[in-house]
Amino acid sequence: MWREATLEAFPEAEFGSPVQVAALADAEQRLGREVPAELRELLLESNGIIGRSAVDTVWPVEQIVEQNLLFRSDGSFAELYMPFEALLFFGDNGGGDQFAFVQTPQRPDIFVWEHETDSRRWVARDLRDYLGRSLAEGGDDWYQ
Repeated sequence: MWREATLEAFPEAEFGSPVQVAALADAEQRLGREVPAELRELLLESNGIIGRSAVDTVWPVEQIVEQNLLFRSDGSFAELYMPFEALLFFGDNGGGDQFAFVQTPQRPDIFVWEHETDSRRWVARDLRDYLGRSLAEGGDDWYQ
């Protein structure tokens, strides 16, 4: 299902091997929260998606864990930015901006965190919408 949705938007997309259920459970334990259902399903089909311009449209599960733990624990980030606990980052635009599910309150919407301004704003109604928008022609700044 997720491969088809991705290929519909960008036929040249590249996919990782499906993540194992045990690895996903380990990731959730390390994150201290469940991965949103749509993202879970996608990762079980493909452990990451490479989109246009070799951008990590969806990160592999290990990168999801590493990036989220870094953003929540790095003291210098705490001094520069608003807290990240409400977000679950899962992809980027290749230039520093990152995409996330809002976890508090839980919702299917996707937000972009713009690293230069620390702004967080809505860009897609759910993961399918995000894939369609981010992989369509128009460049890596499609959300501007």
